[in-house]
Amino acid sequence: MAPFGSGLLVLTAPLPALPGRAAAALAAAAGLVAGPLYVHLQPGLRLATPAPLPAAPPAGPALLRALAALYGAAAAQRGLDLRVLLGPGRRLARPPAVLLASAAEAPGPPGPVQLGLQHLAAAAYGCSPRLPALLLRPEGGPGEDEAPEDPREDPAALLPDFSDVAVGGTFDRLHGAHRLLLSACCLLAQHRVLAGVADGDLLRHKVLPELIEPYELRAAKLREFLEDVKPSLRYDIVSLADPYGPAGTDPDLRCLVVSEETRRGGEAVNKKRLENGLPELVLYEILLMKDPEHSQNEEEKISSSSLRQRLLGTLLRPPRQDPALPSRPYVIGLTGGTGSGKTSIARLLGQLGAFLIDADKLGHAVYVPGGPAYEQVVAAFGAEILNEDGTINRKVLGAKVFGNQEQLKSLTDIVWPEIARMVREQIKEADAQGKAVCVLDAAVLLEAGWQDMVHEVWTAIIPEEEAVKRIMARDGLSEEAARRRLRSQMPNGQHVEQSQVVLCTLWEPEVTRVQVEKAWDLLQQRLSPQRSP
Repeated sequence: MAPFGSGLLVLTAPLPALPGRAAAALAAAAGLVAGPLYVHLQPGLRLATPAPLPAAPPAGPALLRALAALYGAAAAQRGLDLRVLLGPGRRLARPPAVLLASAAEAPGPPGPVQLGLQHLAAAAYGCSPRLPALLLRPEGGPGEDEAPEDPREDPAALLPDFSDVAVGGTFDRLHGAHRLLLSACCLLAQHRVLAGVADGDLLRHKVLPELIEPYELRAAKLREFLEDVKPSLRYDIVSLADPYGPAGTDPDLRCLVVSEETRRGGEAVNKKRLENGLPELVLYEILLMKDPEHSQNEEEKISSSSLRQRLLGTLLRPPRQDPALPSRPYVIGLTGGTGSGKTSIARLLGQLGAFLIDADKLGHAVYVPGGPAYEQVVAAFGAEILNEDGTINRKVLGAKVFGNQEQLKSLTDIVWPEIARMVREQIKEADAQGKAVCVLDAAVLLEAGWQDMVHEVWTAIIPEEEAVKRIMARDGLSEEAARRRLRSQMPNGQHVEQSQVVLCTLWEPEVTRVQVEKAWDLLQQRLSPQRSP
């Protein structure tokens, strides 16, 4: 665990040298700071001089390249919350607990440099003058190589400036590419940044929309980042319910910051503005950032979609703490809608050593003649549900209860308690066999309230369109019938809200296998302290 909750790193190298030094400097700092790592850029500053004063570097292309290098290098440090400051002016949201500088950039005795760090942080950001100040010695040397400059570019060139600048996006799990985009807005704007945050129907076709952070959280993180980075600007953060938002109607806006992939959206905004009798916005384009850590089924660029995919198989919320629940065997409740691939996941978990309980098979057993629910079901729904041999025709029974909540509740009140009793017997059997982990495969786990029998809920999800295709192919249903079946079930979002672990079978079987093995390995790590004497 990093010893400091937040930190301020002061970099004094020339801006063209930063791309060659960023990775080593951030790697050294990331080992010391668990929370936000603020970066103060001041090329040419000599920290050992008495009472160094803060100054922001000019807002030119060289600064934008330096920001891209820093945020790109931060992507290799998973979980690093990097915030490159573009102007002093107020106390930071998470005041630094340690001050850092590169020893290679601060020649001379360490004492005066450390005093200079403390004075600078106090003058620029209101930090305590007694904060610990450390000099970093990044591995791999100082990295003096400078990035090549465009010979056509004027070294003194500045970025254009606009009174009011707009930007839009999902801004889920605020990552380096978001931060570069937002920093560009801060450099271009003189008065206001309008940030539109996608919500509602705009999220429907995103990858793993169920794992997108709530709008309120995304907006709060966005505001904190922007107000930290450049506090002198005004920030309007609004919810986007359509692709245009206020950018299509706000007469004060002058510029829209876009990326390579959102440029067409910017052009659509300009078309809408012309329809509304407003002048077009200048479209200022930022290059996409490559993700050095992307895996086979992830995008090559840094993206929220990839970050959400990396959450699959991980623990999203703490396991249930129920003293009445025996610690062994450890019970996983595996659930998910029809077509979600839940059964294939259960099979993989069984191959890894879990004891499997199939609630659907137990459900069949309660209906057979002589089974625990047979007489009650026949009494409640009549002899017309019986086949000639006296067995219950589950298709006929299903037709009676489908779409009729009162009839459905009458049925589940009979069968669910009996299935739960049989599940408990199976859990005892798993314990008798010495199994450490037991997986209850149950589509209605949450609806039936069976989460009280498990330590963790694991949910398999799949986009609705893919689920419809699978149901049609598997069961021979029409598209309309497949959609009706899906919509009669608990939606993915409600499943995810009540789950510790989420898995998705959208991609190739090998990707699912890797997810499940990851989830299993992390589970073993969680269980290892319990097994220790």
